Amino acid sequence: MDLPEGVDVEHDPTIAYLPPGVLDGPAFSGGRIHGAFGWALVFERGPRAGMAYVLGPGRSTVGRAADSDIFLDDVTVSRHHGSFTADGETLVVEDHGSTNGTYVNGQQTERARLKPGDEVIIGKYHLIVARGDG
Repeated sequence: MDLPEGVDVEHDPTIAYLPPGVLDGPAFSGGRIHGAFGWALVFERGPRAGMAYVLGPGRSTVGRAADSDIFLDDVTVSRHHGSFTADGETLVVEDHGSTNGTYVNGQQTERARLKPGDEVIIGKYHLIVARGDG
């Protein structure tokens, strides 16, 4: 598709905010977020609690490097920690040889297929995998 001159398309993950308590309420049931589209990673607790990254199709990098799609600024996160790849109905997380590892539901992993409700730990960040119902 050719875009008109001067029109840019944003390819970075979208950052959204969910009100406090939404992870415990009916709007977030079984890892699904009412009204959201596609896959999202929701910060479960800490200073970013309630914030979410909505993942577009394709690969999104995560790390402490400034050019990461999902920038997590903490020394517990490697510069090029890993990535999330969304392909239709599938979401996969991969660790790129990080120092502290990537954990899915408490188990360290190099690569894992994710489902709604899974918990991914990257450094000090606890993220819940969510899927929109739209």
